[in-house]
Amino acid sequence: MDSTGQQICGDFDFDVFSRLCPSRGTLEDVTGRWGSLTIGALREGGTLRFNELRRRVDGVSEKMLSQTLHALERDGLVSRQAQPTNPPRVDYELTPLGQEIGERLLALIELVEGRMPEVLTARSRYDEKHGDPGARA
Repeated sequence: MDSTGQQICGDFDFDVFSRLCPSRGTLEDVTGRWGSLTIGALREGGTLRFNELRRRVDGVSEKMLSQTLHALERDGLVSRQAQPTNPPRVDYELTPLGQEIGERLLALIELVEGRMPEVLTARSRYDEKHGDPGARA
């Protein structure tokens, strides 16, 4: 922090557009495919076990989910609670910061889902105009 109490990143304020700023890494953790889906699933589902998360985030591998959870835990967005049971039980939930980010992320997800008819129409027009054979489903 500087003398005014402003958070700084090197010689500048936190600025996600600067390659040197650590906020960029956190943004990547949150907005990457698996990060955003994991945060969204935890925001909707509350406390979830690893396999519950893996089922909810369809298509994520065990390795990718594990890496994603570690990154989000390191950023202070996810809390990991290991229960001393046999077999071991590990629960994941969003921290207060993760809840705040998750709330905004779910709003974005809902906006995207709600506007998909327009997106699909735009894709179709684009593909017709440009002959794009690699159209996404």
